[in-house]
Amino acid sequence: MELSLPSHLASCNPTPSAQLPKAVARVSPVSLSGGASRIRLFSGKGRRSMEDAPARSPVVSCSSSLQNNGTPAPAAPAIGTGSRIGEVKRVTKETNVAVKINLDGTGVADSSTGIPFLDHMLDQLASHGLFDVHVRATGDIHIDDHHTNEDVALAIGTALLQALGDRKGIHRFGDFSAPLDEALIHVALDLSGRPHLSFDLQIPTQRVGTYDTQLVEHFFQSLVNTSGMTLHIRQLAGKNSHHIIEATFKAFARALRQATEYDLRRQGTIPSSKGVLSRT
Repeated sequence: MELSLPSHLASCNPTPSAQLPKAVARVSPVSLSGGASRIRLFSGKGRRSMEDAPARSPVVSCSSSLQNNGTPAPAAPAIGTGSRIGEVKRVTKETNVAVKINLDGTGVADSSTGIPFLDHMLDQLASHGLFDVHVRATGDIHIDDHHTNEDVALAIGTALLQALGDRKGIHRFGDFSAPLDEALIHVALDLSGRPHLSFDLQIPTQRVGTYDTQLVEHFFQSLVNTSGMTLHIRQLAGKNSHHIIEATFKAFARALRQATEYDLRRQGTIPSSKGVLSRT
C-alpha cells in the first residue's frame, strides 16, 4: 500500500529554490500481532528505498513549533506585562492618607498610620499577599482611631481598584483558611465588581492594645465598598482577640493574592461569562 505525503510534511525546511519531489510511504502488510509494522519511504522516479523503520518511530521529523497541519503554532498572548500599581491620596478635614500598592510586588511593608496595631495588620497584608504596601496616614487619633482606620481602608480599596484595571486574565476568586494557634479563620472573596461584606467574627475583647476591635469589621466594609469586592469572613475557632484578628488579615492576604494572580489557561481574557467585570 502506498500513501502520498505532501512535500512540506516530508521536510520541515524545504529549500525555496527547488521543487521537492513528492514523497511516498509504503506500508508493509505485517500483522500487528506478529510484530511491529514497518514503513518504507521512497522519493523520485527511482524510488530508492530507505532503511526499514518501526512504525512507532517518527517517519517525518518536524520542529515542535509547528502544528499538526504544518503551520506555525500561534504564540501565547503575553499577560502580566509590567507591575499593577494603584496609588491614591485621600485628604479630608479628619485625615490625610496616601496609599500605594503593587499587586506584583515582593511583600515589602512600609506603613505608618499612627495606629500601631493597624500597621501590624497591614504588614500581614503585604507579607502574606506578596504585595508591596506603602501607607502614610495622619488623622484625629486624639479623638479615636475610627476616621483614620476608615480612610486608610477606603484608600487601599481604591488603590486595589486602580491596580486591577479591567481584571483581564486573573483568577478572580480567592479562598484561604489561616490558623494562628487556637484561632482558625476562613476567607473567601470574589473580585466581582459588586461590593458585599459578610462578616462573622466573635472577638472576645473590646480592645487589642489601644485598638478598638469593632474597627476590624469597619475596615473591611470600607475596603469592600471602594474596591468592588465580595468578601466573606468566617471564624471557625479562636479565643484570643489578637490571634483572631491577625489570622483574619493573613487569610485575607492569601485569598486576595490567589484572586489577583494570573490564570495562564485564561490567556488574558476577562473571567466572566458577561465579558466584563466592573462596579457598575
